[in-house]
Amino acid sequence: MAVDFSNATTTDAGVQINGIIMSQIVEQCEGCGRIKEFEGGKYCGTYPQPASKWRLGVCNFSTHVKVAATNKGKVNPIKASKRASKGR
Repeated sequence: MAVDFSNATTTDAGVQINGIIMSQIVEQCEGCGRIKEFEGGKYCGTYPQPASKWRLGVCNFSTHVKVAATNKGKVNPIKASKRASKGR
């Protein structure tokens, strides 16, 4: 869901869209494909408070940062040997 900045207004707290205050992006957001520019400022088109998305690690909305694949869990050695013998 992308934010439409056509009905946005500038306030002292930031840009307000449909009653929601949008904060400017943080440094980690640079390069993301969801950045929208409005009156000289850069804002996230998906989330109103981008700093809080980066607080615990990588923003799950970011388009420029790829998360490394995690281990799928414990592999059953018998099934693994059967897969290997079948050529999978």
